[in-house]
Amino acid sequence: MIPLSYALLGLLARAPQSGYDLLQLMEEPMGFFWSARRSQIYPELARLEAAGLARHTVVPQRDRPAKKLYEPTEAGLAALREWVETPQAPAPDRDIFLVQVYSLWLVAPARALALTRACKRRHAARLERYEAIRQRQREEDGDPSALRLDSPRFASWATLQRGLEYERGYLAWLRWLADAIAAQMAP
Repeated sequence: MIPLSYALLGLLARAPQSGYDLLQLMEEPMGFFWSARRSQIYPELARLEAAGLARHTVVPQRDRPAKKLYEPTEAGLAALREWVETPQAPAPDRDIFLVQVYSLWLVAPARALALTRACKRRHAARLERYEAIRQRQREEDGDPSALRLDSPRFASWATLQRGLEYERGYLAWLRWLADAIAAQMAP
């Protein structure tokens, strides 16, 4: 199976979902660390069903076509559990801004500073979004350390914490970079 298979099974293990629901969940919260398009999700759901790892039920809707609600089978949950327990090789980092920074010496310092500040605004906005999610989760769950490991809410907190730390670290580095560029621009 591909990582998307496990991502979908992980979402379905929390609650039965329609394909549309999965698309929304791929935007938030999962979209912060994994993404998939509609053209990937529906074929993968079909593959999971064909492999006996997921199934669907048809739910009639008023004034709309019936929808399919997918859920993992016991075999699907077992496959997900086994995958979660298996150490994974780190994925290669792919950061387009770092590719730009690697050749930053080729552009004028003012342009380099503008590029850095634009990146800083994007990461600050994402950190702000994460902090709003953290506040909403704290209101819903209370103290995250009180959540049990076997709770999907604990897993949500854990991934959110990683996102918060990542953005804080990236912003600290961007501040350093902007200061280094600005210092070389000073008369």
